[in-house]
Amino acid sequence: MRYARVTVRYKDGVLDPQGTTIQRALSDLGFAQIESVRTGRTFELALAEGATRDTVEKACRALLANPVIETFEIEMPR
Repeated sequence: MRYARVTVRYKDGVLDPQGTTIQRALSDLGFAQIESVRTGRTFELALAEGATRDTVEKACRALLANPVIETFEIEMPR
């Protein structure tokens, strides 16, 4: 079975409140060298025979990512 991995992140310039909270907590724990954190989500999709990159991209645009504020990256082995 083939798999696709999709990583979704906020676009540059979009506030990431969860990332900011994590960065502050890391700083409080003594990790002052970490200046910022950006969060994201990773999806691993099991693909049926005949599924294409286009299929995965359409799924991303329809449900997995909000194209207005997020970007996505698709990794698919050949």
